[in-house]
Amino acid sequence: MLWRKAWIETRWRFLIGFGLLLCSAAATVFTFPQVQRLLPHLSTDVPGELGRRIRESVVLAREYRGFVWTQWFRQNAMQMATLFAALLGTAGVLSQTRGGLFTLSLPVSRDRLLGVRAAAGLSELSVLAFVPTLVIPLLSPAIGESYSLGSALVHGICLFVVAAMFFGLAFFLSTVFDDPWRPLLVALGIAFALALAERLLAVPGFAVFRIMSGEDYFRRSEVPWVGLVVAAAVTAGLHWAAIRNFARKDF
Repeated sequence: MLWRKAWIETRWRFLIGFGLLLCSAAATVFTFPQVQRLLPHLSTDVPGELGRRIRESVVLAREYRGFVWTQWFRQNAMQMATLFAALLGTAGVLSQTRGGLFTLSLPVSRDRLLGVRAAAGLSELSVLAFVPTLVIPLLSPAIGESYSLGSALVHGICLFVVAAMFFGLAFFLSTVFDDPWRPLLVALGIAFALALAERLLAVPGFAVFRIMSGEDYFRRSEVPWVGLVVAAAVTAGLHWAAIRNFARKDF
């Protein structure tokens, strides 16, 4: 019953995200031939840092693997996975605190109640991270290209593990705030601040989205195990804090 209730209360967030990610993955594959025709006419004579980024993107986009990484793993998948991770995490607790007296009256512990919510949300998030990513190697032959299934799986793992951290953050914040907007906005605000710091400061400590995009694996075929373990540990800590905070609340 708890699993079914968790599904009913998060299904539209999950289904909307799933549909958008599937469409975006398919669009990434089928726009590659059009981009190849446009690249020779693209001007790269732009000064400064912007020009450097444009030239780098053009060089990467000439190869199918580089195009997929820049358009999907470094942009669309990463941004949408972060957004829907926060949305799914926010949906996990609010129904308990605002209209879930019936659920709280069930003969189950609060630890199990929140544990099921977290497990259901992470299961949905794993589908969002892996299934659209696996669409890329499946659809690539349709345009005469190929993409490694192993590479897709590694990038899917990076995407899921780091997105789960933002899910855990929103999940924890939902046990702190009573409204649905503050957990979502705070989680997305922190994600935006990390992305901005990582891009502008280039400090190694702000490497969350580099790990999420699998940049080290793309450039040097190195799986960022240390970063993934740290992200998983942070996620576990946030879930533990959420369960403990929820267990102490007086409804």
